[in-house]
Amino acid sequence: MNLEGKVAAVTGGSAGIGRGIAEAYLAEGAAVAIMARNATKAQKTLDEVGAGERLIFIQGDAMQQDDVENFVDKTAAHFGQLDILVNNAGGAGDLQPTVDLSDEAFDEAMKWNVYSTFWGTRRALKLMIPQNSGRIINISSIEGKHGKPVLTAYTAAKHAVNGMTKSTAREVGTQGITVNAICPGLIITDIVKENGPNTAEAMGMTFDEMIALFSQESAIQRPNTVEEVAAMAVLLASDAGAGITGALLSVDGGSAQY
Repeated sequence: MNLEGKVAAVTGGSAGIGRGIAEAYLAEGAAVAIMARNATKAQKTLDEVGAGERLIFIQGDAMQQDDVENFVDKTAAHFGQLDILVNNAGGAGDLQPTVDLSDEAFDEAMKWNVYSTFWGTRRALKLMIPQNSGRIINISSIEGKHGKPVLTAYTAAKHAVNGMTKSTAREVGTQGITVNAICPGLIITDIVKENGPNTAEAMGMTFDEMIALFSQESAIQRPNTVEEVAAMAVLLASDAGAGITGALLSVDGGSAQY
């Protein structure tokens, strides 16, 4: 699963799952560009990872089409190629019961999760199709396979990402390009620690009770880790993953079971 000589672009790459994937790719020899809104946090990541010229930061907002498309273009221009795109940016946004969910909150969830993935994928394919090779990896969620209360917009968005993954894979399968989605279960990243209490409150429980509930839904009875998701992302990006495409691969401890 060596990625020597490969170039990867990772949206939302300064923290959490995105940073974990970027570090795993660097460890396998790839050059990596990360996109994030917060330049201070991204620079801190660059300093801490210490990968030198193999890791660059390009500032951008995944909810802005120009930023996403420029990120893909700038990555390819800087490193001379683009082999892997990880559409990682996204999130749950406003948590409300469907009856109280605003149009604006629903639109934001679509833009953050679905449109950002669409914009990145479309731009990357313009580079990958002529070279007859490429890997597109969408970070979805187990909520793209089922759903939970107050997560209507997020669940709808991740179902859309999964559908886009399957259709796009069918389009480019004979051109050396694979398109897959990773569907993580609960992972306690910094953003989960920050936003989790609000999610739990909307579900009528404490944060600790929510973590325990989600853990009980899995076969392993614990949250998954960033490293476990990153390992799947390495497999899908490598030659070892060449025969996997159009797949919705759960890294959820057996929560979804399909």
